[in-house]
Amino acid sequence: MKKLLSLIVITTAISCSGSKVGVSQDNSNPSKYMNSITADELKTHLYIVASDEMEGRETGSAGQKRAGEYMINQYKKEGIGFPKGATSFYQAVPAAFLNKNSRQKLNDSENIWAYIEGSEKPDEVLVISAHYDHVGVKNGNVYNGADDDGSGTVALLEIAQAFQKAKKEGHGPKRSILFLHVTGEEHGLLGSQYYSENPLFPVANTITDINIDMIGRRDKEHANTNNYVYLIGADRLSSDLNTICMEANDMYIKMDLDLKYNDPKDPNHFYERSDHYNFAKFGIPSVFLFNGVHADYHQKSDTPDKIEYDALTKRAQLAFTIAWELANRENRPVVDKK
Repeated sequence: MKKLLSLIVITTAISCSGSKVGVSQDNSNPSKYMNSITADELKTHLYIVASDEMEGRETGSAGQKRAGEYMINQYKKEGIGFPKGATSFYQAVPAAFLNKNSRQKLNDSENIWAYIEGSEKPDEVLVISAHYDHVGVKNGNVYNGADDDGSGTVALLEIAQAFQKAKKEGHGPKRSILFLHVTGEEHGLLGSQYYSENPLFPVANTITDINIDMIGRRDKEHANTNNYVYLIGADRLSSDLNTICMEANDMYIKMDLDLKYNDPKDPNHFYERSDHYNFAKFGIPSVFLFNGVHADYHQKSDTPDKIEYDALTKRAQLAFTIAWELANRENRPVVDKK
């Protein structure tokens, strides 16, 4: 009897253990983790990233490197490491590359990357990008670049923190996520060009780029509300990606998704003017979140006190919910357009 009972217990234990293999965690609701992205934390980060100490974060400058060190320390604090296959948080972008098509005299710079590995499809990678450079110091004035693109930079920090919190609670992303802070955007999308031409993960394995560039203010077209964001490029290569963006907003955020600048005939050509474009050129579905241009764009007056932190929070949360769906859905977005 004892031998039979022991056999039953052992068999049951093996059966229960085996049943856990390959079981997919339920990642159907991102609300808890979305709400960990807060205005207070975004503001704390931005007052540092866009401070005078960072000297306008000119590409390759000492101030930009200080900003990069701050960002890396935040990732370390959260227990988020650098990607598999890399030796540090930096992808070196040499001055020879940055200056090759112009008479600029930029110093060596770096893209900064952090990484959360997927639990079920780790070889498929979602990129979330923002540029952390700005235009530096002019005539003794620091151009802080709080909105451009300090807002996107700190949004990445908060989005990564939210995904890491989910992972610690057993709801880590099923696909891998690369948080990519690119350099040299202000000089011609150079950091993202360098990454796209020298990718750490194969282009074929990169499912989407979500690019965040200027999400902390409002433009004159929305003088009476900040409850909007321009959605650009989501439908250019993938009808799936467009649907995902719309549904994430409808379910969780409920902002006005303004498609004005998504028009291929838009004379501003914003689709071609930020870092997602270097991913789209390689056939990777890409979406750009943007608040539009305002009077402080590329002025010394683009300072953290002018950021509308409620709007920044909602837009960062939208990016997170889009990323959550992309990282956890059964199939990657289909590329069905050219």
